[in-house]
Amino acid sequence: MTIYGALFEQYKEQEAREPFSRQNSKMLKVRVAGDSVWAKAGSMVAYQGELRFENKGSGGLGRLLKQAATGEGLSVMRCSGRGEMFLGDGAADVQVLYLEDDMISVNGRNVLAFSDSIAWDIHRVQARGAAMTGDLYNVSLRGTGFVAVTTRGEPVALDVGSSTTFGDPNAVVMWTQGVTMDVRVDAGGLGSILRGGTGETFQMAFGGRGHVVIQPAENRPASGGNSSSSGGGGVLGGLFDN
Repeated sequence: MTIYGALFEQYKEQEAREPFSRQNSKMLKVRVAGDSVWAKAGSMVAYQGELRFENKGSGGLGRLLKQAATGEGLSVMRCSGRGEMFLGDGAADVQVLYLEDDMISVNGRNVLAFSDSIAWDIHRVQARGAAMTGDLYNVSLRGTGFVAVTTRGEPVALDVGSSTTFGDPNAVVMWTQGVTMDVRVDAGGLGSILRGGTGETFQMAFGGRGHVVIQPAENRPASGGNSSSSGGGGVLGGLFDN
């Protein structure tokens, strides 16, 4: 018997030399060979070889307490052994970065995977406007190694050094080291508030030197509207979710 069609040619597995590579725009291929890899819990869709998966939850008591206190978290699993695994998260677009003794600040919902050599933690975002919104928290990834994040659609990487840059809190994916962030309140006047507002009252204002990555769609609120679910909170702890 014979099967006809381009399926097995058009979508065949892509060969890659790097440990982290995009199998396609929606799927990450990770080669595991000795060193562990950290991935978002539940993101594995397939693997080949001898791999083991250990759910680490929030990654330790310290991070668990921070997640409980801030609403910002990241439920991760440790992937070890030898083989290749394929990761995806709701058919979101996958972006791969390599950090060389550097740091990025990422919305917890957008983290997909990172090398074992990358240290991560929940950190407080320093912002002058935080007094009116409550403390702001994010996930920091620091060190040397690969990082994969997801975006809802194809993102834009804006150079904040060329001009002050503003972003919707639920559309901001990440920013690089050297970028500063403040909170801006733009009510649009009393008349606008009385008519229900614009939905753009709170904005993140970026300056300094570096890039901020914006996706073309807002992150959806976590299940039940609670940003502290295992899927991770938003960059502002879900405070501005609709």
